[in-house]
Amino acid sequence: MSSSVVLQNEVESILQNNLNHTFFSWSKQGGLNPINVKSANGVYLHDYSGKRYIDFTSQLMNVNIGHGRQEVTEAVARQMQEVCYVAPSMTTKVRGELGKKLAEITPGNLKKTFFTLGGAEAIENAIKLARLVTGRHKIVTQYRSYHGATMGAISAGGDPRKLNVDSNQVPNIVHVENPYFYRCPWYSSTWEECSERAAANMEAVIKYEGPNNIAAIILEGESGSSGCIKYPPSYWQKVKAIADKYGILMICDEVMSGFGRTGKWFGVDNHGVVPDIMCIAKGLTSGYLPLGGIVVSDTIAQKFENQYLPLGLTYSAHAVSCASALAVLDIYEKENLISQAVERGRYIDKKVAELMDKHPSIGDWRNTGMLGCLELVKNRKTKEPMAPWNATKAEMHIMSKVAAKIRALGMFTFVKWNFIFIAPPLIISEAQIDEGIDIISQAISIADEHCV
Repeated sequence: MSSSVVLQNEVESILQNNLNHTFFSWSKQGGLNPINVKSANGVYLHDYSGKRYIDFTSQLMNVNIGHGRQEVTEAVARQMQEVCYVAPSMTTKVRGELGKKLAEITPGNLKKTFFTLGGAEAIENAIKLARLVTGRHKIVTQYRSYHGATMGAISAGGDPRKLNVDSNQVPNIVHVENPYFYRCPWYSSTWEECSERAAANMEAVIKYEGPNNIAAIILEGESGSSGCIKYPPSYWQKVKAIADKYGILMICDEVMSGFGRTGKWFGVDNHGVVPDIMCIAKGLTSGYLPLGGIVVSDTIAQKFENQYLPLGLTYSAHAVSCASALAVLDIYEKENLISQAVERGRYIDKKVAELMDKHPSIGDWRNTGMLGCLELVKNRKTKEPMAPWNATKAEMHIMSKVAAKIRALGMFTFVKWNFIFIAPPLIISEAQIDEGIDIISQAISIADEHCV
């Protein structure tokens, strides 16, 4: 048997082991055709056939420093040679250093971190803590939001992926409309008008639900997988003022928008607001190892100096994950990746503006730093979407062709309903942005054919 046949058999075995013995997220398990990844470096993935894919959404918007950074590998190896795991009741050097570093870079008086293994766990524990601190039970969130897939987190989000488990949702979650100016629920004519009406709606719902029942409001620092719906000016500040008025805590979900993604350390930094609790994950380690956390204000932290803290996880503050986070944070700072996100984001904005002149199917482009999304429509005047919110398979027939073309041309990016996300690693060059934009341009030419 030739070596090429042996190799092909090995590659097929890798694929089949994955398909036959593991589940894939958010998918019907039959008929899947996943990219069979062999290696990744910088902004590129490589499969076993040798095909290269440019990563235009940092995988799931977390690989901010790009793939294959050996500084992180080396930091993890050093930590594993010293100590891999100890009970979370013990201290390690890296745990303390990471906690101190987070206190330095998070806004205002956010000073103390409880470490989790990911974003959903961070949301779960933030909700638990907010209810404990306030003695209240209701949580207010937005319909067009996603906060994770565990039962509390998926209930808090408004993403329709939760509807299949709707009967199991946790109670006392209240949803409000987003200030989505492109499709404003209140038909606002200006951004500021949308901001005012959305904030007024938030306060009205709080009054209906009973302010003394509301423990916390959860907002994403900047909108992510729901379509990068940009907050109108001063919306975050208006909501924070409402929360303060009624003694409600503000939980900021920075799982996706944190760690330089929006051109600031955290998305909420774009709005000049300091939340009471911040949820972090993803870019904290750039996805190299699982790690998340909730960073709380000194006021909240002080409450537990003489009060039992009923939070705990076996892998909280895992030493190896903490080591990876410290190495990643060091890369952000040494390479000025946060300021680079601003510069590259402006370049992406420029290139997308050129796309919009060329492609009538692009209805809207929303971007903060390097967290961006194209919204495709059949008609710019009516704004009829190329696929509706929570589209069925049949309703996705056009966008599925667009997504297939993107993959065929050698790109991995997140295509959801009528959204195409553009959120590449912060290390991307202008030439690589050009490469990715050209692929998207070719793909959305398919959508252009359906414009009226």
